[in-house]
Amino acid sequence: MYLTHLSLHDFRTYQHLELPLSPGTTVLVGPNGVGKTNIVEAIGYLATQDSHRVSQDAPLVRFGAERALIAGQVNRGDRLTRVEVEINPRRRNRARVNRADFSRAREALGILRSILFVPEDLELVKGEPEVRRRFLDDLVVQLRPDQAAMRNEFDRVLRQRNALLKSARASGGFTEAHEATLDVWDMHFAQAAAPLMRNRIHVAKLLAPHVAQAYSELTNGAKAATLRYFTTVVDEAETLGSVDGPVAEQTLLTPDMVHITDVVSQALEASRARDIERATTTVGPHRDDVMLGLGSAPAKGFASHGETWSLALALRLAAFRVLMEDDPSDAARPVLILDDVFAELDEFRRQRLVAALADAEQVVVTAAVGSEIPQGLDATVVRVSPGEVMIDDATNA
Repeated sequence: MYLTHLSLHDFRTYQHLELPLSPGTTVLVGPNGVGKTNIVEAIGYLATQDSHRVSQDAPLVRFGAERALIAGQVNRGDRLTRVEVEINPRRRNRARVNRADFSRAREALGILRSILFVPEDLELVKGEPEVRRRFLDDLVVQLRPDQAAMRNEFDRVLRQRNALLKSARASGGFTEAHEATLDVWDMHFAQAAAPLMRNRIHVAKLLAPHVAQAYSELTNGAKAATLRYFTTVVDEAETLGSVDGPVAEQTLLTPDMVHITDVVSQALEASRARDIERATTTVGPHRDDVMLGLGSAPAKGFASHGETWSLALALRLAAFRVLMEDDPSDAARPVLILDDVFAELDEFRRQRLVAALADAEQVVVTAAVGSEIPQGLDATVVRVSPGEVMIDDATNA
């Protein structure tokens, strides 16, 4: 899978951009602020319909315009597919695939797959649990686009349950009517939480060996990297532990949604008094985390800056390999995007990362200057200046 052409209309700083692309590595070179990241952000958005820079779509639309359009021509093995996403901040986004309109933009997910490396990936290791939960959820959607609405549904139910707890406290006490309503929302919560947890635990299990392998490749086997999913539910219901725990293994081998729903229900029952006292939901997938380790120590708080970088890169490479393992055909191989990453790495890690990229059919890299790109990386160089691009004849960065 690779992009053969990218078109932007009123996206970020670009009123109009046409960029031909090819298999192999393309390096976008230009000073900071000229729009390189806007281009790779557009590619990522075309694949995931999410931005790694903002949580709302409005900033993606060029100032003064009503909507933005991202269009890509995707080579998927033996056929070309044109996918377009129209971003409308004031109404629902729209998508079109080969001139066929989709009523919901997310129906176009899966046409293009991508994995994005950015300097902010350090937060995957040293940041808050929400960053790591989103990492898992995003990979779930790339693997199974039909799961895209799952997180939103859980968030909706969580807001409703918390609103009930807060309103009961504000009214002066928890009545029988409140209890009855909470029973209903507990049922909805468990039903929404179960598939979210099942998918996260499953993806964590897929990631774990690839993280260990990728970290070893990037660091020449300096330390062993580990990944496991931790859920607050285990503390309340005394079940569904980490990925390497026996109950979690049983759940993965027999993905019984009724069982997982019952486990969440038990956890809610056990935490009810505390939830009422604090007026918030204290257990569930919104409180879970991905535990990363190096050697015998947790990575967060103990890893050096270099180790943190290597582990963050290993997480992204592991996600790429999970997608490859899911569908090893060229038609499903993700596009790899590295936004200003080489500038943050020493020469050893640069060369290790280049070697790890060998399985990618298409890689798009951004750099402020050509000297940031490792020696020997064959690439098409695209010079980026404000509002325009120019492809060099040179093929070595």
